Amino acid sequence: MAALGYASLPVPDGGDAPVGPAAMAALANAVDPHLIQHVANQAERDTTFAAAPLHTLVTAEDGSLWIKTSAADGNVWATIYQPLPAWRPITLASGYQSGEFTPQARVIGRQVSLRGRIQRADGTTFAMAGVKVGDVPDDCRPALFGSFAGGASLQGDPMTGVGRFEVLGDASASSLGGSGSLIWYSQDGTQESGGGVAWIDISGSYWLD
Repeated sequence: MAALGYASLPVPDGGDAPVGPAAMAALANAVDPHLIQHVANQAERDTTFAAAPLHTLVTAEDGSLWIKTSAADGNVWATIYQPLPAWRPITLASGYQSGEFTPQARVIGRQVSLRGRIQRADGTTFAMAGVKVGDVPDDCRPALFGSFAGGASLQGDPMTGVGRFEVLGDASASSLGGSGSLIWYSQDGTQESGGGVAWIDISGSYWLD
């Protein structure tokens, strides 16, 4: 057999005996790892190609393209391209409702983005101390915790119009909630009347790992 090309494909040469079927099988097996494999979705990829070799390329019907980054059995992949996933709703805590913009979450790779506004269902202002305002979807729970600055209404007494959000993870704990809880902490501690903000804006992002 002659080894041709960068992939060293086995091709019979003039000195080989006439073993056509075996030669064709050897060529097919050599070519197969260099093809772009096709699946319906990520679930089929994980089932079908868990034992595939390093560098295997797989594409899905939605255009997603992955490359395998581990020679060992298992599903360790790098994403070359994947369509943006849809925004999904956040579950609001009792006593809270959607504001002007619907509270939503979206995961891209290992980063979670949030957007939307939350207000009190009874029309009152938010407490100055930390309060749980909702829960993110299960796959948006960070390993440790997520934290980012969030905007707030400047109507009435608030002076800074900003607060701090924390998303509790599997390794964090609080008396305010469990893993996946979205907690708001006001930074408006200098106002004289003691009133809170009328609404909060959860637009921000954090990492899952």
